Amino acid sequence: MVAEKIIEQLSELGVKFIYGIPGWSNLPIIEALRKQQKINFILTRHEQTAAFMASAHAKLTGDIGVCLSIGGSGATNLITGLLDAATDQVPVLALTGQVDSNFLVTVPFQEINQIGLYDSFTVFNESVVKSDQIINSLVLAVKKAYSRQGVSLLSLPLNIMTKKFKGSILKKENILFENTLVPSNEEMKKFITCINESKRPVILGGWGIRNCGEALLSFANNISAPIATTSRVKGVISEKNSLSIGVLGSLGCKCTCDILKKADLLIIAGSGFRRNKWIPNIPIIQIDDDEAKLGKEFPIEAGLLGDVKPIIKKVSLLVETKKPDVAFFHHLNKLKRRHQKEIENDSRNIVKPIFPGFIIQSIKRNANRDAIICVDCGDHTYWFYKKYICEDGKIVHSANLSSMGFALPAALSAQLDFPEKQVICIAGDGGFGMAMADFTTAVLYNLPIKVILFNDNKFKNVKKTQIWGRYKEFGTELVNPSFSDFAKSCGGEGFRVDNPEELDKTMRQAFNLDKPVIIEIIVDREKLAPW
Repeated sequence: MVAEKIIEQLSELGVKFIYGIPGWSNLPIIEALRKQQKINFILTRHEQTAAFMASAHAKLTGDIGVCLSIGGSGATNLITGLLDAATDQVPVLALTGQVDSNFLVTVPFQEINQIGLYDSFTVFNESVVKSDQIINSLVLAVKKAYSRQGVSLLSLPLNIMTKKFKGSILKKENILFENTLVPSNEEMKKFITCINESKRPVILGGWGIRNCGEALLSFANNISAPIATTSRVKGVISEKNSLSIGVLGSLGCKCTCDILKKADLLIIAGSGFRRNKWIPNIPIIQIDDDEAKLGKEFPIEAGLLGDVKPIIKKVSLLVETKKPDVAFFHHLNKLKRRHQKEIENDSRNIVKPIFPGFIIQSIKRNANRDAIICVDCGDHTYWFYKKYICEDGKIVHSANLSSMGFALPAALSAQLDFPEKQVICIAGDGGFGMAMADFTTAVLYNLPIKVILFNDNKFKNVKKTQIWGRYKEFGTELVNPSFSDFAKSCGGEGFRVDNPEELDKTMRQAFNLDKPVIIEIIVDREKLAPW
């Protein structure tokens, strides 16, 4: 049966999880999943959660994430999560059920134009209308998702899924290959010259450095260059390292911008950094595997096209070793000490209602060094990225789409992928409220995620942008349930904290429980994160 071949081929390609909701138009796929043991079907309460989980899986592992829906409203519900994957450029495959191919365009029950709906943001978008197309179509969808780092859609009419198929699946080693493109020495000459002639180079690492932290750090040590990162790769370089200067951008801290102002060369590795207001008027050189990103936002002196990791290793061998500029590093360390002092002040700020910065430092004191932290979008996001010093863990969030409701599905996905790791979800009451039904999914699959919930009964980041835009605050007030009681009613555990002196004790207690937990923290409604 075609549906069984789909699951067999996905298993051969290394897929371990498919997230989604069953229904009439995808039941052949559901039955095929039931009859095998290699791929786990993860039932969610909403298709948006399934798509967010697929996106988070791709961000955390680099492997393709797969989600499943019925046609009609199921296919429309996937869109926000798939757009997160598309805008953050990670590989995801969506399998959507569809009415019988004989009835397409005759407007039967739950038929929508899936191809037209998905066309604006997918890298592959096709309907399978003949059974003998299935393996080639599926493999091409996966290859496109990997090669173009984006979302592929296969629309699967119900009658096609039940047809017989006698063809063979294709082996992974024959169809999927890694990009290891490295420019020649000649092509690198100008790039190397720019580095050799600089005295105070700074590196900005983006998504392209996610798998080459050690190589980048070795290169940075070789040329005595501080390393800033975009928010997406916070923690790839330990932020306690002497060369780390933290996140650059609106989520970053002021000291990173101030350090960059004293540089005489910026080396951008694996980022199409789009906001040049944080970049001073200095020479820029760039490495990326996407030619369109080279010099896209600002003119560059030299660009190298290819895979960041092997290029960094090769450049590191070709450049001259550089001694640190004494005055530059004196300035850098002074600014870093000032930032550290701010963090220490936050850690001692025991006021009621609870100060948001104190919560971040409580998480830092009690979380494992290698915890996976999934961060939602809101005012708490700024507190976390500016004030949490990340060492060995992984951080994941909805970067370019900046979608609320991402962190809980991401935490579910992370705990499935890394069952031995501590997984923490940091969310506000607004964003968590959009996805909270899927806390039951953590209970269903015994996923001991820990949700740190900033409860201020408000869309506080909206309030901040209204102030910034000189508007009156409006439409931000929320009425919330007791989130801690909700956790208990789902079969998990819940705590409510309104006294800062009890927060560390509660964190320790919650983190030691082998079950899903919500720590609901009553936070200062008026204290806004700095821009």
